[in-house]
Amino acid sequence: MHVVSLLLSTGLSFLFLTLVFRPLEMAFPAKAGQRFFRPAWWTDLCFFLGQYLLWGGLVFWVLVHFGSWLDGVIPSPFRRAVGEQPWWAQAIEVILLSDFFVYWGHRLQHRVGFLWRFHVIHHSAEHLDWLAAHREHPIDSIYTLGLINLPALVLGFRLETLAALVAFRGIWAIYIHSNVRLPIGPLRVLIGAPELHHWHHDRDRDAGNYANISPLMDVLFGTYRCPDHEPESFGLREPIAQSYLGQLLHPFLRRQRQPPRPEPELAAAECPPADSTFAALASSERNERPERHAGTAGMAPSPSQIRSRPRLI
Repeated sequence: MHVVSLLLSTGLSFLFLTLVFRPLEMAFPAKAGQRFFRPAWWTDLCFFLGQYLLWGGLVFWVLVHFGSWLDGVIPSPFRRAVGEQPWWAQAIEVILLSDFFVYWGHRLQHRVGFLWRFHVIHHSAEHLDWLAAHREHPIDSIYTLGLINLPALVLGFRLETLAALVAFRGIWAIYIHSNVRLPIGPLRVLIGAPELHHWHHDRDRDAGNYANISPLMDVLFGTYRCPDHEPESFGLREPIAQSYLGQLLHPFLRRQRQPPRPEPELAAAECPPADSTFAALASSERNERPERHAGTAGMAPSPSQIRSRPRLI
């Protein structure tokens, strides 16, 4: 009976999300012409089913036990003081603290190799829509949802309130991944919008826009990015398995290495090879001081000597 109800609720959730977001994607498409059954649709459907039928319960179980552990750590007078505040004050505190934790936790996912090897699954999507939001490794989900709900757990919110918060942020996460571009103008600085998160999914691993509900954290910490057009492409610069099972196993098969990140002013395409740099210096020295080349002490270095010198970095 439990399995039947779980399957029924999953099917109803899929139907509900389709009825809500598909009309939006058709009326305000960020990338016009993107089909409903676009490439990798079935892979993302597997992630959707995995979350609702299996991994969602595991994540919720971890959150409940983590909250129970915090109950014995956080002083009860602090919890009572928080509970005596107006509900709207508690809501603002939780949202701001949650966004703060998510922002810095998300930045770490892009900077720390161990975290990136799981988060890379989410960024492997080359077509964004409401279904692609569910492409997430279960371990990545535990990490993200743990950060999102940490303030609520610490402040002592009830389990029912916590479930409502998880549901709200889940809907919001689906919205900012959807193939939608709404003309909200300057409000996008205060309210998270799909076009902001679309740029986060640019192929550049450090594209910015790490915040969740509101981009205020990106504005405060200098990672806000909002061009007036969509990214040319989404996805990764590194190869990755395309199947559902392959992506679940991907973090464990090999150690992920961070791709090289040259400074913008010293990009590899702008830096001449080291050998040619030394050769140019030697030629300049011969032209400016010919008297030094009468003896061997002033001779220009040979090609073999040039190659043996340390290269510029």
